[in-house]
Amino acid sequence: MGRTDYLKGLYMFKNYPKIQINLPREIEEIYADHYKSNREGQTTAKSLSKRMESWLHQQVANDVTNPQDSAKVTLELGAGTLNQLRYESYVHSYDIVEPWIELYKSSPLLGRISNVYSDISEVPGSRRYDRITSVATLEHICNLPQVIARSGILLAKFGVLRASVPSEGTLLWTLGWKLTTGVEFKLKYGLNYGLLMKYEHVNTAEEIEQVLEYFFNDVKCRVFGLSKAISLYRYYECRNPIMERCNEFAGTLEA
Repeated sequence: MGRTDYLKGLYMFKNYPKIQINLPREIEEIYADHYKSNREGQTTAKSLSKRMESWLHQQVANDVTNPQDSAKVTLELGAGTLNQLRYESYVHSYDIVEPWIELYKSSPLLGRISNVYSDISEVPGSRRYDRITSVATLEHICNLPQVIARSGILLAKFGVLRASVPSEGTLLWTLGWKLTTGVEFKLKYGLNYGLLMKYEHVNTAEEIEQVLEYFFNDVKCRVFGLSKAISLYRYYECRNPIMERCNEFAGTLEA
């Protein structure tokens, strides 16, 4: 590794940080309300999606299903409305990274949170986590290589990064949202949901996998579907971070 390896990484990730498209004004005006209702499953299509998305939450939480798992220290990236906590009742030490205060400030689960950070760069460098988790978050992160690098540094010796994502970039995933939330969004607002998806999902599932495999020696994947190409969701379990790569890229997060 060394300088050559770092330059290889820079070339691989030359498209980062990603730049989000500008939303049309009419979508911007309803964005906050739509986003929160989407996370909470408040409409018919969203309620159906939330039931399917329970797979994402369950995969991330399946290592903390017993009281003896309560000692595991957790950091969740993109905690949103704190809905993942409903699947992690045994976890006692739980920190979150979430820049949008409006999403979680009224949550009845807020009392279970130990520390709140608006960005992963704010997490003290001395802090170590047995679990770093994310549910439907990595596809939104514009500077994904730096965030994953920082995650590798913050993991404890036998820590695990547990991440679930939509299979963004595949035909099945695209058909899935077009025929459900996309139709509902069009009927309710008369607007193109595809523009909102393009704004929110800056990373495809394949790009996410590429980043994870660059920074971790051991990356395992499970899918909700027949294969990676024919699936709605993916779950990744990452161990043994490559610390030299993590240290090189994490530095650019704080630059």
